[in-house]
Amino acid sequence: MPSWIEINALQKNMDDFQLGPISLTIEPGTITGLVGNNGSGKSTLLKLVMNLANADAGTIEVFGETVAGKDESWKQKLAFQPQKIIGWDAYTGTTLKEMISSLYGEWDEALFEQMVRLFDIPLDKRFGKMSQGMQQKLSLALALPRNTEVLILDEPTAFLDIPSKRHFMDLLIDWMDAKERAVIITSHQTDDLRKLADYLFVMRDGKAIGHFEKEALLESYRRYWLDGVPGDSVPGEVSRDRQQLVSEDPAAAEHYFAVQNITVIDHAALDLEEIIDLLLK
Repeated sequence: MPSWIEINALQKNMDDFQLGPISLTIEPGTITGLVGNNGSGKSTLLKLVMNLANADAGTIEVFGETVAGKDESWKQKLAFQPQKIIGWDAYTGTTLKEMISSLYGEWDEALFEQMVRLFDIPLDKRFGKMSQGMQQKLSLALALPRNTEVLILDEPTAFLDIPSKRHFMDLLIDWMDAKERAVIITSHQTDDLRKLADYLFVMRDGKAIGHFEKEALLESYRRYWLDGVPGDSVPGEVSRDRQQLVSEDPAAAEHYFAVQNITVIDHAALDLEEIIDLLLK
């Protein structure tokens, strides 16, 4: 199946920070989580995809169209919610809805009204007078109903309370199930990524660490409690602490333990937050 977004050898230099080279593909029917330390370049990458900044090298193609130049008709197929929205403060929710809905032929008014009720959004209030959490709720209510093929969300749950976060996740899953779509989401909330993401693209200080299928990544790390940690390195070893050892190659590690007659007292899978922490070290 052809990719909807193709990023190849992308680079961007900004003062003392360099992003890339980054190569990434986004396929239909998937949710891809962008993961990284603060300042890793996640938001910059999204801006480059949306042609809000110019790359210094490499290419981005969206539905076969090169992201560059004045022709931005491809943006009808993408909806983008940035971390910080500039230029909305003076407008009420009602006015913003009227402005945005007029730009998208597939606008889903029923979904918008459902989200307004669910999040209890005061549409008559100016955006700049809303709390950060309410601003985020309104932004999401103005993003999903656009019914674009691709939805790009930069830290969409950072200011949501727990019930609202749960409602949003349910809405997003239903939105994905309704037709063939793709989502790119950045988040420091590993619980969000665990529940939503199919793939994780991990970045550190502007560099790509890897593009992982989430379930395969969860299965590839294991912690072992041993009756004696060997002096030599164990296959796939990424950390050890007293009687504990973590391997990213469990099959090879367990074969080694058997050959070396090392007794495994217990073992357990790592959670996603621990794995991401290891990848970012």
